[in-house]
Amino acid sequence: MSPDRQTVDVGGRNVRVSHLDKVLYPATRTTKAEVMDYYVRVHDPLLAQLADRPVTRIRWPDGTGGERFFEKNVPRGAPDWLRHQRLRAAPGSDDEGAELDLPFFDELADLVWAANQGALELHTPQWRVGPRGGLRAPDRLVVDLDPGAPAGLDECAAVAHLVADRLRADELRRIVPVTSGSKGMQLYADLPGTQDVLTVRTYARAIAHELAAQHPRLLVAVMRKELRGGKVLLDWSQNHPAKTTITPWSLRGRDTPTVATPRWWDEIEPGLAQVDQHEAVRRLEADGDPFGRGGERT
Repeated sequence: MSPDRQTVDVGGRNVRVSHLDKVLYPATRTTKAEVMDYYVRVHDPLLAQLADRPVTRIRWPDGTGGERFFEKNVPRGAPDWLRHQRLRAAPGSDDEGAELDLPFFDELADLVWAANQGALELHTPQWRVGPRGGLRAPDRLVVDLDPGAPAGLDECAAVAHLVADRLRADELRRIVPVTSGSKGMQLYADLPGTQDVLTVRTYARAIAHELAAQHPRLLVAVMRKELRGGKVLLDWSQNHPAKTTITPWSLRGRDTPTVATPRWWDEIEPGLAQVDQHEAVRRLEADGDPFGRGGERT
């Protein structure tokens, strides 16, 4: 075997890895080996977010300075231990009507395999798949807070509190803010898993338009660019059955290795900043996973 290719034992799985010194983030000279190390350090909370959700990967085989592509299906040559399931594409998706062969990540070996392929971003839907292959009702609601320049994270922080208060008024609990690793934030709220996806989507849309009407100088609920300058878009559409969002604790394929980082509510204030992979690991080791306590430190 080439010295650039080797097989490593990851939790009892033989994972083929190659070119570990390849730079995947040119701005920081972050290598493939360092990406794998990040996923080793955060695999417990990341796998909890990925559990039973099909994983769409965005791959940068030559690093973030090169071409990227989306991958939904299991690729040819995937290891035989990778769990996958054939599912019909959701209505409204680009693949509507097609049968897809979708992977699920259950263990650290799956993350290492994906990182070896340059899969830097892991995206998942708001619903899970049951042990017999049946699609379950969504178990979480997500609201994406997307700032239009010159608005930024400070404005997102103010809007996050407005959205969370409104959701709590409807007795939604365990609402966790996540800085996206890009421009904005997401808010995740637990659902009982008894309402179908379209009911949840309709509810999210209603909340977004209600808040936009109450705070027209701060936020909007429609995607028209001419309306978004200096405001935060409440993107409720991520609750559509065909949509996915960046998975909390996933890396982002940006110039630098930022992370979709779960945050504590007492941090959501002016001065909030995005987090890189080193800081994400430090935060996890020092304070734990905010999803474990609904975003509240105590």
